Amino acid sequence: MLGSVLVANRGEIARRVITTARRLGVRAVAVYSEADAALPFVQEADEAVLIGPAQPAGSYLNGAAILAAARRTGAQAVHPGYGFLAESPAFAASVIEAGLTWIGPSPAAIEQMGDKINARNLMHAAGVPISPGSREPAADVTAALAAAAEIGYPVMIKAAAGGGGIGMSAAMDPAQLAAGFETARSRAERFFGSPAILIERYVEQARHVEVQILGLVDGRVLALGERDCSVQRRHQKVAEETPSPGISPELRARMLAAAVTAGQAVGYQGAGTVEFLVDVTAADFVFLEMNTRLQVEHPVTELVTGLDLVEQQFLIAAGEDASFVPEAVVPRGHALELRIYAEDSKRFLPSPGTIGDWAEPAGPGIRVDAGYAAGNTVTPYYDPLLAKLCVHGPDREQALDRARAAVGAFRITGLKTNLEFHADLLASAEFSSGDYDTSLVSRLRP
Repeated sequence: MLGSVLVANRGEIARRVITTARRLGVRAVAVYSEADAALPFVQEADEAVLIGPAQPAGSYLNGAAILAAARRTGAQAVHPGYGFLAESPAFAASVIEAGLTWIGPSPAAIEQMGDKINARNLMHAAGVPISPGSREPAADVTAALAAAAEIGYPVMIKAAAGGGGIGMSAAMDPAQLAAGFETARSRAERFFGSPAILIERYVEQARHVEVQILGLVDGRVLALGERDCSVQRRHQKVAEETPSPGISPELRARMLAAAVTAGQAVGYQGAGTVEFLVDVTAADFVFLEMNTRLQVEHPVTELVTGLDLVEQQFLIAAGEDASFVPEAVVPRGHALELRIYAEDSKRFLPSPGTIGDWAEPAGPGIRVDAGYAAGNTVTPYYDPLLAKLCVHGPDREQALDRARAAVGAFRITGLKTNLEFHADLLASAEFSSGDYDTSLVSRLRP
């Protein structure tokens, strides 16, 4: 096992990695910005290094400052968490070149899957189902219109190098495509440094379902079950559950097999996620993208499998075998994750401010991964995720009951949160039935 690890992230995911590191006897080093000095992850690390100002470009996106902190503290490895530099092949390569252990897949795998068009082409060659779409970036509106005419409307406009729903919109006809193309392209350039745009078929009444994979040192790729991520606002996830209530055992088996094929196609090692779009009407699926990192919603997989995915990341990065027998992993029960944001529950606009009271729910099957505590200030510089409320139960009905009680017991004052939205979600007949799709939130918040 590694002796020390630097966590190149902040908030709840930094705290999450530090928790596992300390349990394993691995010295945990945190890096933090000036805005985050009082957050729990800084206090809980064995050592913490200030790396820059609040603005991410000067701190959490500053690879040189992070590597300098690793050298200064004698850290042996770097865990990137998710977001920021987690899917930067250049940063991963710089960590390795510095003689440190990168806790993640190879820079080559990150690069291959980081561009949506390249990833689609690679998956198609490997035999993984993909939706009709452009095989190269649409250079301008004329090229986009030509691609859409061949694919057939409606289509989705996507930033090829993007994620998180940024630079993404649907077009039902040529006029909407022409209107949305330049906006998507400018946002892609601004947020991801690449104006490349992908045009692909838009599936209405779709479910967003992903598969957790784990690439082992011996070359095997395991599929550890799926997560339904269809509850989204602005193409960004706000709630996830496993198993998905919207797919059959036969469809699940095919998706898990396709995810393994995807991982094998890039020689994947470590924790990753293969995302699919499920056509509810056709009961079929297509590849969406692959996240070459630990996913925000990984706790639901941990709750039903009993595994610590961060521990497995450590072991694999150190060249060691997994700490479990793959054939013995059988998901049990049902789990949900509700993302608690500092945002308005109606319009989902960020709501920075200082937290007053902070009281977390507790009890059987309840897990809270929090990045903040009472008295902390939520600044406008970062994603406003406060905590992840995770719930496990013997079945979906009992998990939902526990989730409703936990949401009611979670008390956060001093700023707006989306706890009211989650209460409405859990009370809705559509979500409770399990028969919902990615447009659910638009019906709950018209």
